[in-house]
Amino acid sequence: MPTLSQSRIGQIAVVCRDVARATAFYRDTLGLRFLFAAGPALSFFDCGGVRLMLTGPDGAGDKQLSSLLYYFVQDIEGTKAALADKGVVFRSEPHMIAQMPDHQLWLCDFEDSEGNVLALMEEKR
Repeated sequence: MPTLSQSRIGQIAVVCRDVARATAFYRDTLGLRFLFAAGPALSFFDCGGVRLMLTGPDGAGDKQLSSLLYYFVQDIEGTKAALADKGVVFRSEPHMIAQMPDHQLWLCDFEDSEGNVLALMEEKR
């Protein structure tokens, strides 16, 4: 039965009020290696092999900002099914979000016991 015990963190999303300002800080002040931007609302960095994604609050307004952990898995559908059988509440079905040059990036997100959003991520080749 798939679990997340052997999954590495593949991506961390940091929710920002101003993505452009945060991009400059992470790139210029912290010196993280800038990977790419996806429009004005997403910036991606390499942080020792873990992808760091800066994203806007997505309508959160004055709500408290939080970060999201993305778990790399080998079988997103099987892992989702196994976790759902244990009572994990999923917010989405596995779906492709990006066609990269050498793989498709698939995601599905779920909530922990406190309502924090986490996600499964698979790079399908």
